[in-house]
Amino acid sequence: MTSISINETSSNFAGNSRSSLKKRTLLFRYLAEINLIFGIWYLQWRITHSINFDALWISIPLLIAEIYSYFGGVMFVIGLWRPLVRQIKSLDQMIPPIPKSDWPTVDVFVTCYNEPPEIVEETAKAALAMDYPPIKLRVYVLDDGNSPAMRAMTERLCIEDLQSPQLQLEAERIDAEHSCLLERLKQLENLTPNTQAAEQWLQASSESVVNKSAAGFVQSLRSLILWLPPADQSYSPAKTLRDRLISERKALEEAIRKKELELVELARFRYIARPKPAGIPHHAKAGNLNYAIFSGETSGQFILTLDADHIPKPQFIKRVLPYFYTYNLFTGKYDHNQIAFVQTRQDFYNIPPGDPFGHRANLFYGPLQQGKDGMNAAFYTGTNAILRREALISVGLQHFADEFAKDEKRLDEFQLIGGVSSNSITEDMNTAMRLHGAGWKSIYHNELLAEGLAPDDLSSTLKQRLRWAQGTIQVLLRENPLTKSGLTFWQRLHYFKTMYSYFSGFATLVFISCPIIYFFTDIIPVKTYGPDFALHFFPAFIVNRLTFIAATWGIPAREVWRSEQYAIALFPLMIQAVLSVFTGQKLNFQVTPKQRQSGIYLRLVWPQMVVFGLTILGILWSLYQLAIGHLNYPGVHLLNGAWAIYNLLLLSAIIRASVWQPPKEV
Repeated sequence: MTSISINETSSNFAGNSRSSLKKRTLLFRYLAEINLIFGIWYLQWRITHSINFDALWISIPLLIAEIYSYFGGVMFVIGLWRPLVRQIKSLDQMIPPIPKSDWPTVDVFVTCYNEPPEIVEETAKAALAMDYPPIKLRVYVLDDGNSPAMRAMTERLCIEDLQSPQLQLEAERIDAEHSCLLERLKQLENLTPNTQAAEQWLQASSESVVNKSAAGFVQSLRSLILWLPPADQSYSPAKTLRDRLISERKALEEAIRKKELELVELARFRYIARPKPAGIPHHAKAGNLNYAIFSGETSGQFILTLDADHIPKPQFIKRVLPYFYTYNLFTGKYDHNQIAFVQTRQDFYNIPPGDPFGHRANLFYGPLQQGKDGMNAAFYTGTNAILRREALISVGLQHFADEFAKDEKRLDEFQLIGGVSSNSITEDMNTAMRLHGAGWKSIYHNELLAEGLAPDDLSSTLKQRLRWAQGTIQVLLRENPLTKSGLTFWQRLHYFKTMYSYFSGFATLVFISCPIIYFFTDIIPVKTYGPDFALHFFPAFIVNRLTFIAATWGIPAREVWRSEQYAIALFPLMIQAVLSVFTGQKLNFQVTPKQRQSGIYLRLVWPQMVVFGLTILGILWSLYQLAIGHLNYPGVHLLNGAWAIYNLLLLSAIIRASVWQPPKEV
């Protein structure tokens, strides 16, 4: 787990929050500018001086792949131009302080479908243990699988929570106030219709009342009646007193009802399983969340979304909520701002040594998200985030209205196509884009406040990555950020950059094929590999690597290398994702398994193994040609050999992952 610098979490600063550019940003900018200049210089040379017109079938695809990669690099460096490091004081440390009575209500949504109840229970217990007033916190298990075992677990844990010391204290307080109100009501009912006795009782009740709002009402009513003269000759002291007693009775009964409701509301751990009528799309996780939001069973001002296996830390809510408030110097109060959601970093507690599946995402939950944050384009990633209910509902209703205008039959889907986007199987990114398009803002808080379970087998990992890729490309086709209204230029750039990256499989296929083709055919896509090539290629390549090192500074080199390996090794999955979306295949939301799927998965990486095998055969064939003295252009073979070995190192990660097994317990 990557630790967060004390400078990012320390509250030793003036004000309630502050932000600054990430360290070494200026160095990165200088290198990035040089990198872009050298890159365009190299491409200009490639286009005008190096195309092999005798082999256009391979030279043109390579040139297109290089141009694609260059523009991807341009968007990458622009996206990192303004990475923000934010600091915030916890909710209970803000100056001036917000009274606890004014703290907002928070609903925690734990989304699940077919996960084991034990995993969900661990998450729920941690959510209930968060450091926040219990009467302002509700935890909901949103069970899309409607499992009897999950329901039973929820009921049992709800009873255990009600028996906890903090809720017992709350129950005793409410019960004492409820008893006091009942006693006053009994006294009122037994009161004799004696004017003097009634006056004395009203005076005493207003002084000893527990419920201050009721006391204020009684006192105001008493003063009004005592000091205002009768309006006409029909004024009757007995009638006025009777009206006052009736008003007092109503106020007491209302106060009693509220206390009884408070007692019922102490049950803060609840279960929601939405109905799924046949013939209506249910929209998987998005529909699950939207049903909880629009069904009327939840009402918190803010919503914390957690995947079933993500265990929150006690300070989660207090560390994030302050972002949603801005102090108004003119009114002397805190105002709600336009922040729609705050996304925190994501990490896992079950990653084995070496991270064979490349789950560590400190590049994304670090420089990339901080760069997005600097341009008000931080992504919502579905878990470990707090969202403003008002923002979700307003955007959800607008999009429902748009969908209903197109097709009135979608009225039955009202609770399913709400605030969380159901337009893609990656509902989280699309939801963020809709919120940004509606003028709402976002924040990325770079602090680890919840940890989850990562897939620990290749099959589950590939299912997860395929869903991400397919869903992102779906969004591109259905709500293209380049044409979507409401987005700023920089927001369009960040969303499109993510979508653009999932087309890299085709470029990767070209890059890894070129050395193999040369080994067996001596056909080269570049007309010359001489000094002119070296003069243009190597400076651009070296500066490119230096820029990447500056961008990933602080992230362990092994993790960066693993990310690079998977970016290349997943090329068949990227190609599959693009083809499946563009050919209109039906895509279903697949929940990532939370338990290891045992097995050897070489069959899942057969394209990589074919490329790996052909590359090795090509190198061996080249060495054989050298040994028998038939090798033409040894320098070109040496260069392609280095390229091929680099490709082998990149592909080796996923092949090893396909046969990886957890260490046996002693």
